Amino acid sequence: MTRHCSIILCAAVAALVALGLIMLTSTGAWVRGFGPYHFLQRQSIMVGVGLVAAIFAARFPLEWFRKFSPWMLGGACILLVCCFVPGIADPQLGSNRWIKVPLIGQFQPSEAAKIVIVIALAAWFARWQTEVNTLWRGFIVPGIIAGIPIILIAGETDVGTALSLCAAVGAMMFCVGTRLLYAVPTALVGISGAVYYVMNDVVRRARIDAWLDLENPVHQLDKGMQQWRALLALGNGGPWGVGLGNGVEKFGTLTFAHIDFIFPVVGEELGLPFTLAVVLCYVMIAIGGCGIALQANNVFNRCVALGLTCVIVVPAMQNIAVTTAMLPNDGLPLPFVSYGG
Repeated sequence: MTRHCSIILCAAVAALVALGLIMLTSTGAWVRGFGPYHFLQRQSIMVGVGLVAAIFAARFPLEWFRKFSPWMLGGACILLVCCFVPGIADPQLGSNRWIKVPLIGQFQPSEAAKIVIVIALAAWFARWQTEVNTLWRGFIVPGIIAGIPIILIAGETDVGTALSLCAAVGAMMFCVGTRLLYAVPTALVGISGAVYYVMNDVVRRARIDAWLDLENPVHQLDKGMQQWRALLALGNGGPWGVGLGNGVEKFGTLTFAHIDFIFPVVGEELGLPFTLAVVLCYVMIAIGGCGIALQANNVFNRCVALGLTCVIVVPAMQNIAVTTAMLPNDGLPLPFVSYGG
């Protein structure tokens, strides 16, 4: 069973990575200020690095991840704090999501923090698995472990990543047996706080207003432009697409077509079969990941499998919902397909 789930998981990831490289060939050539194959070359290098890292991680004893999880969590938090340190931070577009790293260049600590949060929570629940239904060790301490890095990520104005991590953490806590008496009221308070923050933040409130009225020409030229052009791209592609490389929205009207809004370009150029195939791949990742979690022989392995599955699938759901105008714009990339490594 685990072997079959692993094959499904690896096949889905490989298909998404391959599609991502193909679409970067199509979209990256039209990004101003860069060579036609700049993004393809960098993404190809990162695919190679990721493959080596995956092989290493597969052979690395899981017990070591569990043993060093507190140090990993501390390191992730330090990197997140560096996003606010002048000279190290690399703020762009009004966000403090990136830092400058020698040799690597631009790096987004929240991407590493996603994995570390999952491992740290899994290690905690594995240690105190007999007390997961208590208030202190089953809810408050795990909440602190995940809450500190999530708050730092939200402080970078990366609210979309913070919300997706909250969903992953909530799924892990629910599955290990955290009492709903503690989790549900806290979730309601958190949702209320998030709504209050978003509605009182000028930029995010403008995005919601634009999303609610995309047919307004004022919004089409401002905060709602990306989503409006994405819908036009999907409509222009129709059922079968206009052909690879023949899309028109990537020429500048659909900004960040190689990152956040690569899904509409898939629809415009390759049509409905490929957009449905992308969705199917994420469904396969969810099935494969949950299948591995169900077959795990201990709590740590089960939590890691479930948490990492959510870390991939939840942002994918958000990205597809945003690019099809089902949710307001939140700036999340499409895992394994968008440029960024």
